[in-house]
Amino acid sequence: MKALTRWMITLAALSVSTLFAQDISGTWQGTLHLGAGRDLRTVLKISKGDGGALKAVFYSIDQPGAGIPVSAISLQGTTVKMAIAAIGGTYEGKLANTDATLITGFWSQGPPPPQGPGPIALDLTLANEQTAWAIPDPPPPPPPPMAKDATPSFEVATIKPSNPAAQGKGFRTRGRNLSTLNTSVADLIVFAYGLHPHQIIGAPGWAETEKYDVAGVPDKPGTPNVEQFKLMIQKLLADRFQLKFHKEKKELTVYAITVGKTGSKLSPSDASAGGNPGLFFRGLGDLPAKNATVAEFADVMQSAVLDRPVVDQTGLKGRFDFTLTWAPDENQFAGLGAKPPAVADNDPRPNLFTAFQDQLGLKLESTKAQVDVIVIDHVDKPSEN
Repeated sequence: MKALTRWMITLAALSVSTLFAQDISGTWQGTLHLGAGRDLRTVLKISKGDGGALKAVFYSIDQPGAGIPVSAISLQGTTVKMAIAAIGGTYEGKLANTDATLITGFWSQGPPPPQGPGPIALDLTLANEQTAWAIPDPPPPPPPPMAKDATPSFEVATIKPSNPAAQGKGFRTRGRNLSTLNTSVADLIVFAYGLHPHQIIGAPGWAETEKYDVAGVPDKPGTPNVEQFKLMIQKLLADRFQLKFHKEKKELTVYAITVGKTGSKLSPSDASAGGNPGLFFRGLGDLPAKNATVAEFADVMQSAVLDRPVVDQTGLKGRFDFTLTWAPDENQFAGLGAKPPAVADNDPRPNLFTAFQDQLGLKLESTKAQVDVIVIDHVDKPSEN
């Protein structure tokens, strides 16, 4: 009986070792079901590099963009693990059959619950020539950045009344194509000069109520940075809206950002990465920041979220990466033309002031300060295209 038992154990070990030895090189594909009818097809191309180590490229074929190199991938026993540092994604699954054609597992990306969605089921099937999904051709490489000392204007710009049914507003850069959506003259001034609407004095009523879409390209080669985009809007306001103004100092109620008692928790950005700052809301109360200064962060908070100017009093220099997640109240996000829903009693997210302290090591507090204001001397409705 003992010999039979040893034989059965040896046979089982042999079967398992055979499974473990499976080569998972090839094209794997599966669908992420994100809810609300939104699905994303993913493709993972696995191969062997020098010395037999695994390497892979990840594709999200329903989204624009080229394949993303997988920063780490391994097969240990039946467990497959990978990490994609470029998008903060991880995957862990197990080979689910003996012929190594199915991996069942979970994809994770972003902060963990309650701030993030948590792991999402993702099963990957080994594809062949007949079943493999077509991978779209990669987009052309982006144009190089504009020279830092360039002072661009719009080469050609169209200004059209916005669709009255349009919701929200925004400023967008896609390569050399620059545009605004559903923006008033006041919105353009706020963006161009880094102000809060309370810092604009003497504007006519229509400058806040009549909305426009602007589109154009710069007259200098390359992709402009944020400051160059602002300069282009400044010139557009002077040329097409005949804007004239002067500056004054005025004491206003503001929010001041200062460093908390425990010190800043902001992570310095990789100086070699360069590029424009990334400060784009993933949803109301969810703001990841990449390569951003505190002053740029304050600018976004005052233009999009808060009802008064925001002043950077931290003294922090350099660029940082961080994520701010909070439960917005009904008085926030008027700058985006949005109204947050009422905060649920069981919402685990903190309010904005607590989130500043706990997540960033900063304080956001109400005070009074002397700030620049723009006094409008003259402005017209836009000239024809």
